[in-house]
Amino acid sequence: MNNVNVLTISLLAFGIGSFSCTEKSKENIKKKGWVIDFIDEFEFFNDKNWQNQLLWVNDEDQCYVRDGEYNTREVSNGSLKLRLVKLDYERSCSSNVSKFGKYHPETQYVSGRLASKNLQEFTGGRWTAKIKLNRAGEAGMFPAWWILGARNNEPPIQEDDENICWPLPGSGEIDIMEHHGTHGGHTGYVGRSILPIGTCDDGGDWWTNQVNLLSNLSEYNEYSVEWLGNDLVFRLNGKEVGRNIGIAGKLLEPMFAILNYAKISKDHMDGEWEMEVDWVKHEKWVD
Repeated sequence: MNNVNVLTISLLAFGIGSFSCTEKSKENIKKKGWVIDFIDEFEFFNDKNWQNQLLWVNDEDQCYVRDGEYNTREVSNGSLKLRLVKLDYERSCSSNVSKFGKYHPETQYVSGRLASKNLQEFTGGRWTAKIKLNRAGEAGMFPAWWILGARNNEPPIQEDDENICWPLPGSGEIDIMEHHGTHGGHTGYVGRSILPIGTCDDGGDWWTNQVNLLSNLSEYNEYSVEWLGNDLVFRLNGKEVGRNIGIAGKLLEPMFAILNYAKISKDHMDGEWEMEVDWVKHEKWVD
């Protein structure tokens, strides 16, 4: 091989190497700031991200059912639909049990509840979901997008360390979008963190950190919570709309996501209530 060919090959190798380093540098730059470490765009139902959560809390009137029974869950056209459905008869609900061991009574209302427990759990960062409701402002409506500490001792219990009652540290709660139809009208929702009052039996402080917010609930909006320093920041479509000051460190624990549609009162309803979710994601901050 003559010297000209050797020189040409060397220059080509240097060029390729330089290009490779440049591309890697660009990739590293892209990975700074907010980086998505989990996203579900609901092209299909992914059981590596979500599982059913069957339980009875808040004296809710509906029964949570499995796997989209009664059309309570559907994934189609790139979105998840969770529905609360009125049946024309009362059915048993022995699968929904309270933390006191009490079985949910028979009911004609059924719904879906999904949790990312033991599947997608993250500490701090930023959680966001893009959501719309088909109806709003009706008595008893209680759709929610929220996160809960990963050591929570409510079903499903699948790990040895899931032994902490709500809302003690390890089982803390942050509500990102909760619509209470009875009080919120057609546009009202709340964001909040719930801190313990004392022991398990004392429950949690729902009110101190509650932020009352407004949104066009029937259109898609992005609802977020973000750890920012020692504050929790609530965002609507990326804009700060509320803040819990000085408490983020108390909730810096692995947390999982929950999507559910509950009926919080005995008020009459007809048809279906639906919460449609375009996507859910978690992001971490990379310096």
